[in-house]
Amino acid sequence: MGTAVSARRYSLVAIVLHWASALGVLALIGIGLTMAHAGLTPMRQFQLYQWHKSVGITVLGLTVLRFAWRLFHKPPAHPAAMPVRERRAASAAHGFLYLLLVGLPLTGWAVVSLSPFNIPTVLYGLVSWPHLPLAALVPDQALAEAIFKRVHAYGAWLLIALLVLHVAAALRHHFILRDDVLRRMMPMRGSRSVSEPLGSSR
Repeated sequence: MGTAVSARRYSLVAIVLHWASALGVLALIGIGLTMAHAGLTPMRQFQLYQWHKSVGITVLGLTVLRFAWRLFHKPPAHPAAMPVRERRAASAAHGFLYLLLVGLPLTGWAVVSLSPFNIPTVLYGLVSWPHLPLAALVPDQALAEAIFKRVHAYGAWLLIALLVLHVAAALRHHFILRDDVLRRMMPMRGSRSVSEPLGSSR
């Protein structure tokens, strides 16, 4: 057992992964809305699809790294004054966010893999990325592609809603409740970060 530590901030690694993921998700939302609703030329739309796929796989990789880091590093505890129902709601919202950060890239990857156009994915124009081996596993490839497209689209809107809720909650903690929930994830020097592995005592 390690020595008890009063941790008030996330570790530097957790902070970097969080904000890198946030930037990636915002880019995905912007690109996705643009390529779906802006009436672009086919070439421009194709270019945005390639960027969307590249950033999506990047966010998936960052999410896997966040899971791995979280397994061995405790996050700060909720503020002591935070009601139990709010703690449960926050945990549930975070759980859904993580689920979407994994599920949306996977469903997008599935759509690309089932597409009859069979367009290769080259991440950032540099790294070839394989298709998922789904075509031989589904009896109706067109139907499966349509289902994954629908799930991906609805999931994207749910992600936007959860992000708005997430940001609103963080701002409420900062400006109304005036606790350190937002500050401990900000990339700044300050109080002690979280770096102890699981199994250490508090």
